[in-house]
Amino acid sequence: MQTPIHQLDFGFLGHRQVVGTFDGGALSSDGGLMLVAKADQQLGLTAKLTSCLRDGRDRSKVKHQLGEMLAQRVLQIACGYEDCNDADDLRSDPMLKTAIGRLPETDCDLASQPTLSRFENSVTRTQLWRMAEVFFDLFVQQYAGVQPAKITLDFDATDDETHGQQQFSEFNGYYDEHCYLPLIVTAQVDGGPHELLVAMLRPGKSHGALHALAVLKRLEAKLRAVWPKVPILLRGDNAFAGPDILDWCDENHVGYLLNLAQNSRVLALAEPYMAEARAQFEASGEKVRNFHEVSYAAGSWPRERRVVVKAEVMADGDNPRFVVTNLIDGEPEQLYDEYAMRGDMENRIKELKNYLKMDRTSCHSFVANQFRVVLHAAAFCLLSRIRKALRKTRLENAQACTLQRHLFKVGVRVTETVRRVWMHFASSCPTQDLWPVLLDRLQAGPT
Repeated sequence: MQTPIHQLDFGFLGHRQVVGTFDGGALSSDGGLMLVAKADQQLGLTAKLTSCLRDGRDRSKVKHQLGEMLAQRVLQIACGYEDCNDADDLRSDPMLKTAIGRLPETDCDLASQPTLSRFENSVTRTQLWRMAEVFFDLFVQQYAGVQPAKITLDFDATDDETHGQQQFSEFNGYYDEHCYLPLIVTAQVDGGPHELLVAMLRPGKSHGALHALAVLKRLEAKLRAVWPKVPILLRGDNAFAGPDILDWCDENHVGYLLNLAQNSRVLALAEPYMAEARAQFEASGEKVRNFHEVSYAAGSWPRERRVVVKAEVMADGDNPRFVVTNLIDGEPEQLYDEYAMRGDMENRIKELKNYLKMDRTSCHSFVANQFRVVLHAAAFCLLSRIRKALRKTRLENAQACTLQRHLFKVGVRVTETVRRVWMHFASSCPTQDLWPVLLDRLQAGPT
């Protein structure tokens, strides 16, 4: 029996009654999903991740293929639906079905939350290891034919607060919470956009540099296999300035600009420069920011190293900062400013956490939670590809939340005929001029 159409009364506008009914047809609020799907098709990202999996299910009972479920989760995350529970509301969405490769009206609905949860918990450590390689291969694919002048690797740790009985969730005193401590690594080619290379979940009590040297060794070997003579620069905070990383970089010709934690010895070396800065501040009343360098050796170092000193004094008091480096060329201010550019990588981490919700690691299994991190990392890569395709447009520097609001959250009516699937977008869509440009660039391949 057909469900009766209820008429909603919203009062009057002048002498006209304002009414509403739920009979608009197959509508979706996420018309931009097709842009994300196009980026995925061009990169082959979810297909490559799926190739790392093995389907052990009874083929006669399979209704949802692994690739469909993986793409479903990644596209949902890219559009702001970070929770697996969202699938129960979205599995019949005509736009999501079309983006995944199903007809919006006549094909069956996508996977439900229980099906996707079983899928997430079926992935193994070996499969995750293979997936980790996909992100590096994707980076190389996007820069095929390019001879970089320099590749910069930014390493950073971030907190992923936990609220249940997740495996290896531990109390971290620095963050004052129970959490995981993911390691994030991005790469820049000649100062270009940050490309995500590593998103590794780690136990909450981990040192900030846990596994960092092993990851650095692997990345350096793979980068040099593709670009044998490319200069590599490592940037990171003081957690990554341990003697093992510094010594290895020196021995393997990897440059570094790493924050050096304050201690009494390095503060004493910098005191003459801080005294000069204080005098300048007292004379002018304005913030003073001078740069110098000293030679310094911690007790665990085999020799002295070059340390850039930022002697800064402002109304709030002294603000000395130190950066250790093995770079010979470059003035102290130039080197410090290059180190400070790693702040843009922290913005990418904010996108991962705040807009793509990478911290939705609520499974009990640590391995399942790592797989979730992979899914969110994949969504980030797709949005990064779209952002690069928007070069020289008003959205070329848009963050993930802006892309979601302006490009993805677009109302659309979807209709299916014998020969076509029609998508009827709003005539007043404010970004409609960008769509032909974006589609052309996504179809043309990486640039």
